[in-house]
Amino acid sequence: MAPLLDLPVGCTARPATTADVPAIHALVSAVERDLIGVVETGADGIEAALNRPGLDAAVDSLVVHAADGRLAGWAWINRGRRAQVDVDPSFRGQGIGSALRAWTEARAAEVGTDWVAQTVDDQDLAGTELLRSRGYEVLATNWQLTMPTADLEIRIPDGLTVRPFAPGDEQAAYQVIEDAFDDWQPRRKSYDEWARLSIERSSFAPELSPLAFAGDELVGAVLSLDLPDTEDGYVEQVAVRKDHRGRGVAKALLAIAAQAMHARGRTSLTLWTHSGTGALAMYERLGMTVRRSTTVYRGQI
Repeated sequence: MAPLLDLPVGCTARPATTADVPAIHALVSAVERDLIGVVETGADGIEAALNRPGLDAAVDSLVVHAADGRLAGWAWINRGRRAQVDVDPSFRGQGIGSALRAWTEARAAEVGTDWVAQTVDDQDLAGTELLRSRGYEVLATNWQLTMPTADLEIRIPDGLTVRPFAPGDEQAAYQVIEDAFDDWQPRRKSYDEWARLSIERSSFAPELSPLAFAGDELVGAVLSLDLPDTEDGYVEQVAVRKDHRGRGVAKALLAIAAQAMHARGRTSLTLWTHSGTGALAMYERLGMTVRRSTTVYRGQI
């Protein structure tokens, strides 16, 4: 697909490889600093995206280099439907984002799907306008929530025990989390895909990831990442088994995770929730507040 891209003169495109991860991370970091003032994406998250099952980087990713060799933009598309496009702020307005957006649509059509979705930060007005001009419509909203890590009361519900994630917990955690997400996610992840995007990341922090048990059965989980260069502790996934919801399990696990994060100098705990989960009000009742949001846009091919 790269030869069909309508790129600025001198730009070149090719599939991304894991060797590109440091340069891609620098690009994504520049985008995040420009939009939100801080870097939130770890290099291991980019590597996980490129190596996730269902994505063949040789045909499902592109990096675009400017004439001077600098990385100007990149894109990926997973299973022909979920895409991401990032353009270095210093190269915006040159048509690179439009070219990469068109490539994601062409790749989606190539694999036989009739729509493609892309998540855009709500502060990215140019990216939002680009998709809306192409007829993309709002599919969902994501909210980043935060709460302080200090002075939180911990109340473990009666009959439950809590301990950090440990080797051997992988399959049970996968089952609880994917069962909880079945109510809203479009498809269930395989174990390999789930693990690649969570517990196999180098930033996964088992000691910041409390699990709740009823006897020997796992009934709740908080999985956390320890990302560099941030004052935030980041919760990647939260899930409670249906028959234990409404008992304060999530509140207890988040408070325990926050306490461990505070001991590491993290002043805030953050996590993302999706409009499809219906969990925003629950997190707000736990004392969390919305820091920022992103929108998932879907376009017909």
